[in-house]
Amino acid sequence: MIEWRADGLLLSVRPHGEASAIINVLTRERGRHAGVVRGGQSRKRAPLLQPGAQLDVTWKARIEDHLGSFTFEPLRSRAAMLLEDRAALATLSAVCALAGACLPERAPMPDVYDRTVALCDALCTGQDWPARYALWEFALLGDLGFGLSLDQCAVTGARQGLPYVSPRTGRAVSAEGAGEWADRLLPLPGFLRGDDHASAQDVKDALRLTGHFLRQRVVPTLRSSGPIDARDGAERAIVRLLSN
Repeated sequence: MIEWRADGLLLSVRPHGEASAIINVLTRERGRHAGVVRGGQSRKRAPLLQPGAQLDVTWKARIEDHLGSFTFEPLRSRAAMLLEDRAALATLSAVCALAGACLPERAPMPDVYDRTVALCDALCTGQDWPARYALWEFALLGDLGFGLSLDQCAVTGARQGLPYVSPRTGRAVSAEGAGEWADRLLPLPGFLRGDDHASAQDVKDALRLTGHFLRQRVVPTLRSSGPIDARDGAERAIVRLLSN
C-alpha cells in the first residue's frame, strides 16, 4: 500500500458512481493529483468540496499507477468567503479551471503551487489581486513552455522602451521596430517586465495579452473549452471592476 499526506488546493470535483467523487488537488510535492473520495457527493461532504478550498489530504493506493483514494480534512474554504465579490469568485474559478486542465498530472511544481495558493489567498484578502492574477497567467504560460520573450526588441535588438508584443511570435517590439505596424501589435504593460506599478489599464492590457497567447498556444492542447471560458469570464469581471 502506498500512502502520502499533504496540503492541497482543490481544483475540481466530478461525480463518481452514485455517492463518490473524483477530485483533483494541487499539492506542492506531488503536483496535480487525482483520487476518489468515498461519499464525496453526500450532504455532509459535498459542501466541503468546493474548488478553491484548502484541504489536508491523504492519498492511498495499492500501486503508484492506480487512481487511488483520498481522505481529507478541510483547512479553509475560499469560495464561501467570496460569494459577494463576483470578480474575485470568477477569478478563483478561472484559476482552478486553468490549473486543473493545463498542469501536468503528478509532476511536482512547487513554485506553481506556492504562486497559486498565494493568489487564492490574495483573492480573499483583497490585496491587489487583479494585477497578481495577470502575473499568474503570464507565469503559467512560461510554466507550460509557452513563455513570451520580452527582454529585447525582435526587430532592433533594443532592451529599453518596449511598448509592444507581436501577437504572432510573442516577442517584444520597440516603437522604432513597430513602425507602421504598431496598431497590429499588443500593448506590453511594464509590470510584466518588472515595473513596480500597475495601473488599471496596465492590468487590462496584460489580460488581453495573456488571454491571446492562452487561446493561441494552450487552448489547442485542451480537451474542452471550459477552462478558457472560465478564464474569459474572469477577465470580463475584472475589466468591469477596474472600470468602475
